[in-house]
Amino acid sequence: MTHFPRKERGGCSLSTTSAPPKLAVWAIASAKYPPSFKAEVYAPNVDQMHVVDHVRGQPTQEKRNVLVESARIARGNIKDLAKLDVKGLDALIIPGGFGVAKNLSTWATQGKNCTVSKEVEDVLKAFHAAKKPIGLCCISPVLAAKIFPGCELTVGHDTECEKWPYAKTAETMKELGCKHVNKHVTEIHVDAKNKLVTTSAFMCNAPIHEIYDGIGKMVKEVVRLA
Repeated sequence: MTHFPRKERGGCSLSTTSAPPKLAVWAIASAKYPPSFKAEVYAPNVDQMHVVDHVRGQPTQEKRNVLVESARIARGNIKDLAKLDVKGLDALIIPGGFGVAKNLSTWATQGKNCTVSKEVEDVLKAFHAAKKPIGLCCISPVLAAKIFPGCELTVGHDTECEKWPYAKTAETMKELGCKHVNKHVTEIHVDAKNKLVTTSAFMCNAPIHEIYDGIGKMVKEVVRLA
């Protein structure tokens, strides 16, 4: 999860300190954000749904903790999601990946009938209620689809093909009452009313530099809205 510290903008006080704004992330994502923003990384202190041997592509009997595994990516500079305080942060970004569908929710096994982790749902609702921007990429927009009916999102395209192998996700999100907007992998969609910024990332079978560009645009727009 990524959050941004609060800052002064116009007549609206976003922060009472001179510290750089903060950006918090669940499990860190490769994305571009202004150096004036400081990232804080959070993850839930729970066991993973399962551990996958990526050489064989099969689950193993091993047990691992989401916070501990995320700490490896964040080089130890991480906090328990339960300790997140939305008041001191400007924005939230949730990277995608199977962890969203397996550990932050039960989307992987239950689809539109899934449940979202209470800690995750509480954080999303807190940022939304405070009218602070939320960035979501790859599969993570399904969290907003489940929590904020009627919102506008993109996970890429809604017609399945070789380039868009996970396009059925868009149809499922529509069934939850959301508006899905088709966008290319290098593009973002902004739901101005709900301050949601989404991009498809690895939902598209695209070159890594195009995925990087889309995520970068998402992060920059979240920063602009913060």
